[in-house]
Amino acid sequence: MNFETWEPAYEAILSDFGFDRAADERARDVAAELAPPFPPDQLDVLADATVAIAGAGPSLTDDADLERAATADAVVAASTAVDVLADAGITVDVMVTDLDKNPETARRLTASGTPVAAHAHGDNVPAVRTWLPRFTAEHVLVTTQAAPRGPVVNHGGFTDGDRAAFLADHAGAAELVFVGWDFADPSVSPMKAHKLAWAARLLHWLELRRDARFDVLDDHRAELSLPWLSA
Repeated sequence: MNFETWEPAYEAILSDFGFDRAADERARDVAAELAPPFPPDQLDVLADATVAIAGAGPSLTDDADLERAATADAVVAASTAVDVLADAGITVDVMVTDLDKNPETARRLTASGTPVAAHAHGDNVPAVRTWLPRFTAEHVLVTTQAAPRGPVVNHGGFTDGDRAAFLADHAGAAELVFVGWDFADPSVSPMKAHKLAWAARLLHWLELRRDARFDVLDDHRAELSLPWLSA
């Protein structure tokens, strides 16, 4: 995914949510000042692998999802999914986070040599300033949803979960399997539900780009539109 391809989807997200592009760009620039270059070979574990993309939904504790995560070649986990998997004895290979829930987990992972993709966006600049300097620098990949700059990259995606999938795709994963994804979770806020709807759209786009079929979308695919592709 390059930014030229991603930008129409990004503009659709900005329009739908009323987000401020300039705020995303300011966050990116703050992060760029704090982020060291990331050695790309740290993602080699994902190349040609079956990668479990772990969301933080309630189904992650189901035996079937835990088994799929445990038997995958590698795991890329979103936010608090890392902690749930750890409780089940499953380690992750990459964490994806926007630093809003468990940044201490991200700090511990970087200290132990596990890469963390830390995302900078318009309303998390204080967390970026607080946490990036606390992470072990060589194990932090800083991402943005705006145009990339310096060491800050954009491989696509919007929520932690779908960014995890786009990151695995960028790293050359052979197959993506999804665990802990609950698009219809009734316990989430209206804003979170809206973000999950966008995550589903973006995953549908990714499966089309990969000429694949993600079973996590089987109950939702018919209702998913990709307006930025038809505009």
